[in-house]
This record gives sequence, C-alpha cells and structure tokens, in this order.
Amino acid sequence: MRKLVHFAIAAAMAVGSLAMPHVAQAADPISYALYDSGVCSDQRFLNKITSRFGHQVRNVPNLPQVGITEFRHIYEKRYLPRDDRHLIGRRYCAGQVVLSDGYTRDIWYLIEEGQGFAGVGDNVEFCVAGFDRWNVYNGRCRVLH
Repeated sequence: MRKLVHFAIAAAMAVGSLAMPHVAQAADPISYALYDSGVCSDQRFLNKITSRFGHQVRNVPNLPQVGITEFRHIYEKRYLPRDDRHLIGRRYCAGQVVLSDGYTRDIWYLIEEGQGFAGVGDNVEFCVAGFDRWNVYNGRCRVLH
C-alpha cells in the first residue's frame, strides 16, 4: 500500500510539474522547482526541524540562542524516487525561516523516505544558513542544496 501511495504522489507531481515553471540546472535533468510545497510543508517535518534546531542552538557553542518562529516560501527543489538506482527516496526542499530575533534565514532540508528511527517513518536532515558551525553539511549548507 505504501508503494502505491508513493507512486501516486510521484505520478501527481510529474503531471503537475508539466504546468509548473522549471529551473534548469546543468547536468541535472531531474532538478526542478515546484511552487506547490506539498510534502515539504508537511507539519510533521517542520515541527521536527523546529525541535532539532532548538536543540542545536542550545548545545552547539557560539550559536545565537534563537528559535524558529515561522517557515516561508517552502518549495521542493528535487525528488529522487526510490528505484533500482536510488534505494532511498529523497526529497530536497528549501525555503526561509523567521527566527525569534526577527532575522530571516535560508533553510535547506532533505526528507528521506523510510529512514526514521529503526526504519520506521521518514527522516529529515536540515541546515539553516549561518548555523552549520561545524560544517556538517559543507560550507553554506551545500550538501542539502
């Protein structure tokens, strides 16, 4: 049943993306920008990002003590469905967050299908511009772009 749901979502996105503007990127024919945020704006993932961001700023030295108050302009940059070449379905998302200090920062995040705790649910990895103090996602969050 889960595979059928994922197939239906992928098919709907493929049909819907024909009418959406595309963003061309060199040597990456499957990259596109969807202005309908879909799965990327799912409250479960945004809540998880907000919670983990709070943990990050409390536990990483020299980060400002701020929290995420709002998400804006969320969109899906790329979708790699699970297939023979990609054993894990991945959605690359981007947008902006408004922080409790009033500043707006760019955010990039990755939703990995079926990679939650003990393989149950989905996992989300994120990077907020200026908050990757230890370069976990390379300089300027490039791993998640």
